[in-house]
Amino acid sequence: MASDSRPSTSPPAPLSASERGAGGEVRVAIIGLGNVGRRVLRILHDKRTFFRDRHGLEFLVTGAADSKGAAWTPDGLDLKRLIGLKEMKDTAASCLGAGHRGASGLEMLRNAGADVLVEASPVNLKDGEPGMSHVRQALEQGMHVVTANKAPLALAFPEIMALARERGRRVLFSATVGGGLPAVNIGVRDLCHARVERLEGVVNLTSHFILTHMGRGYTYQEALTLARKAGHAEADLTLDVDGWDAANKLVILANSVLGFPARLTDVRVAGIRGINRTMLAHAREHGNVILPLAVAEKWNDGYRLSVQPTEVDGDHPLASLTGGQMGIVYYTDTNGVVTAIVDEIDPMPTAGAVVRDLINLYRE
Repeated sequence: MASDSRPSTSPPAPLSASERGAGGEVRVAIIGLGNVGRRVLRILHDKRTFFRDRHGLEFLVTGAADSKGAAWTPDGLDLKRLIGLKEMKDTAASCLGAGHRGASGLEMLRNAGADVLVEASPVNLKDGEPGMSHVRQALEQGMHVVTANKAPLALAFPEIMALARERGRRVLFSATVGGGLPAVNIGVRDLCHARVERLEGVVNLTSHFILTHMGRGYTYQEALTLARKAGHAEADLTLDVDGWDAANKLVILANSVLGFPARLTDVRVAGIRGINRTMLAHAREHGNVILPLAVAEKWNDGYRLSVQPTEVDGDHPLASLTGGQMGIVYYTDTNGVVTAIVDEIDPMPTAGAVVRDLINLYRE
């Protein structure tokens, strides 16, 4: 178990008007244009008038990169055109006059002239790459970072936050835990005065979706196919069904909310592959339900962390979750039991959380 050095978890103050561009313009670079990244572009495009009128912010996407190339221009990319390209399985490099086939995310960052990086590349638990290098380069260049990619923070939370402080930049990451679920924001902001004795979360939608549908009579493979069609599954499926995606998120919660400098090696992890329909039916016969539960419980001067399928009774705050929901429960010393639940039938709420971080970073 890691030692309890308790890094600062105070929420960042929003930027002043002088730290933003003229007219509230914010230049955004985005890396990763998959299920989440495409929806971020859609929100920025469709709600641009709302963001200007409500928050005084104009988001200008000056760079975008995917696995096949990149595009950048100081005048801002045509988001409608870029969204259309991605919906046709094309690449950002096909943007006329701005595309660069084969260009990397790092090359795009060097040329986009952005104020903030949105990092939504695939999760890689081995070394965090390429997301780790994207985050570090953005901070080194003086950019703020909003990330939906869990791996860099799960593998190097203290180091990344130290670099951000050194550079006077901010890293926001509420989309990394439970998608649109405000798990990080509740813990860091709303429970800043409380001691969390225990937290429990269903924070991996794919594994919960699969168990829920198996409980309705689907086979594991049928339930997995449905999860993939809904856009829930990670590119690396083992992250979901073997518990590592939830473990990533638990490490982020431990560092940011609990002030406990945990790493993945501190988490006891078990996936859902060993759960069958008979086990689910047996639990249901007793009024219980099996959840893929992430848990942090107070232990000595720190916390014990685990992710595993867990049978809970019908009165548990998360027992009634549907297959399209995630939730978190904080057990605290001053605020009692605080529960939050999100419906996430597709990745749109996760993309919304990314945009939420962008707005919270820059609004007064």
